[in-house]
Amino acid sequence: MSTLQWTGLLLLAAVAGAVVPFQSAINTNLARGLGHPLWATLASLLVSVLVLLPVIAALRLPLPSLAFIGKAPLWMWAGGAFGVCFVALAVMLVPKLGASGFVALALAGQVLASMVLDHFGLFGLMQKHLTFPRAFGAAFLIAGVVLIQFGETATKSPVPAG
Repeated sequence: MSTLQWTGLLLLAAVAGAVVPFQSAINTNLARGLGHPLWATLASLLVSVLVLLPVIAALRLPLPSLAFIGKAPLWMWAGGAFGVCFVALAVMLVPKLGASGFVALALAGQVLASMVLDHFGLFGLMQKHLTFPRAFGAAFLIAGVVLIQFGETATKSPVPAG
C-alpha cells in the first residue's frame, strides 16, 4: 500500500471518529424534541437507512446471498444491536457527560475492547498481541479520559430553542 493510500485511510478513520460527537449532540437535541432518547435512536437509525439505500442503488451493489443470510451464525447479526446500544447511550449520556467526556470514555472503551479482539484474533481478525507499548498507550488513553472528564468544572450554556 502506498503512502498516499495509507494517508487516505488514516484520514477516513479520523473523519469516522469526528462525526461521532456531531451525531451524539444532534441526536441529544432530537431526543429532547421527540420526548425520549429511544425515539431519537429510532429516528437516527431510520435516517441511516434512508441515506444508505440510495447509495447502495447508485453503486449498483448486487443483492446479498440468501443462502448466506440463512446460514450465518447469530453473532454476525449483533452489529445492529451494538449500533442501537451506542446511539441510545450517546443520546442519554452526552447531556450528562458532555460531548468530549462521552467520546473520550467511548473511545477508551473502544480501544480496550479492540485490544482484546486483536490479542485473541476474535471474529476472524488478524491477531495482534498485547505488548508493553500497546498497554502503555492504553494507560495514556485512560489518563487522557480522566483529564478530559475531570480536568475542569463544567458550565452549561443554554440550548437554543426550536
